[in-house]
Amino acid sequence: MGASTFTCRTCGRKTQVGDIIGRRDTCDNCGADLRACVQCRHYDTSYADDCREHQAEPVPDKEKANFCDFYQPAQGGVKETGQAMSKSKAEEEWEKLFGKK
Repeated sequence: MGASTFTCRTCGRKTQVGDIIGRRDTCDNCGADLRACVQCRHYDTSYADDCREHQAEPVPDKEKANFCDFYQPAQGGVKETGQAMSKSKAEEEWEKLFGKK
């Protein structure tokens, strides 16, 4: 069993992980769950339920760890894909554009 490098799509930092990313694994830098939809290669907001895997069960909170059987770590981080954005970051961007609620 070896270690590999995982790039967190939430903060962009590289984290050392084992061969299997477990439900409790988190980013060393920001604490984001690594086995979450936003960290998966199938995550895509332009698809139904934000997932390219049509057989996957819908997951309500895409930023929290889950038990999806189709999870595969995404390649690259936020800077490369540009797709993943945390809810708090999205709200911050919304407020910059349109002001406070």
